This record gives sequence, structure tokens and C-alpha cells, in this order.
Amino acid sequence: MKYTWHCHSPLGDITLAGDGTSLTGLWFDGQRYYGAGLEAAPVEKRLPVFAQTEKWLEIYFSGSKPDFTPPLVLTGTPFRTAVWELLLHIPYGHTMRYGEIAAALAEKDIASAASARAVGGAVSHNPISLIVPCHRVTGAGGALTGYAGGIERKRRLLRMEMRSS
Repeated sequence: MKYTWHCHSPLGDITLAGDGTSLTGLWFDGQRYYGAGLEAAPVEKRLPVFAQTEKWLEIYFSGSKPDFTPPLVLTGTPFRTAVWELLLHIPYGHTMRYGEIAAALAEKDIASAASARAVGGAVSHNPISLIVPCHRVTGAGGALTGYAGGIERKRRLLRMEMRSS
């Protein structure tokens, strides 16, 4: 069974999804790929994992780096989950380029011929925005490109992190 909960943030309303014990989704309402993988009629219920996630979001939006991560379940193809796992290692206040992620995957023998474009597809389908920090991924030369939550949100998130780090 899938569960959802709704909360507010300075950048818009957020929908959380979970399986009962772990967070499985976090989307800004109306973003691209909103609710991907969500059952047709999830049950709205405030679960402990949602309370943890709201605490994480409160700390994050106050301009601080949270010192914990709610339990996560990332569901996708092996390639996508490998990309999302790499995103979890991009430090707060820093960015990484799509091409650098493709090279890191090749180094780990996860995808020997992954292109920056393939990485971009995986990043854009990240089901747990913010916590799995897809907003920290930039294009060549540091260009702000492709963010399912919108480029202006990406810009504001990166500015907030840069000021705080």
C-alpha cells in the first residue's frame, strides 16, 4: 500500500509518498513527473517517516544541512538507481556536472558508455527531490539546466545552499 502526505515549503507545496516505513517520493506539486510510480488512489496518512521528512525539510529550508536522512526506497531501473545513489553523495552547497556523473558510473563499472544525456534522463526522473539532490546537477560549464521542479526553484535552492555552506 502507498501513502501520501502534503506539506508546505517556501518554494511551494510538496507531496510525500511512502510505503509505510520509508519515503518513496517527494515532489513539488505540479512538477514534471509528479507522482511517478504512485498508485492511483494512495491513502492520505501522516506516517512517522513523513514526520521525519517534514523535520528534514524544516532544517533544510532554514538554511542548514540536515544531519540525518529519512529512510528512503529508490525504485527504478538499475541505471537510474545507480545515478540516484551517486546524487546522494554530492555535498551540500556543491554541484556536479552530468558528464562527471557519467564518468563516475564508468569508473564504478556501472555503465561503461553512459552519456551525460542518459544521466540527465535519470536525474530528471528522480522520485525523491531535495533529499536526493538532483538540483545539484548542472550542465557543461556549470549551466543550470533541466530540473523537474523548474529552473527558478533550482536557482533558489542552489543559492540558499551556497550561502549556508
